Parts: sequence; C-alpha cells; structure tokens
Amino acid sequence: MESVRKGIRSGDIEKDTYERLLCTNCDEALKSENDPDEIGTVRVCPECGAEWKEVG
Repeated sequence: MESVRKGIRSGDIEKDTYERLLCTNCDEALKSENDPDEIGTVRVCPECGAEWKEVG
C-alpha cells in the first residue's frame, strides 16, 4: 500500500474541482476507512478495491 501523495504523483489518484480524491482507473471517489488502532486513514476505491494510506 502506497501513500496518497505517491498515488497522486504516479497518476493513480487525482483530485476533482472540490478536492475529492478520485481513482483514475474507475473514476470513483475514494472512501475512508478509519482504524482506531492505526495512525492515519486508509483511502479505498469502492469499485476496484485499491488502497492508499493517508497520514496526517
């Protein structure tokens, strides 16, 4: 699992005009999964299941 920043730089994720994160493969908005025992948030594409970690 790579970070959201690396995903944006590599072109796997893009931001729309409202700063929402979109999966470029599926054109779907990413959903958040918050684990209370982990630091940060995992962003998941509901269509293809790809995951990116968002720290901070």
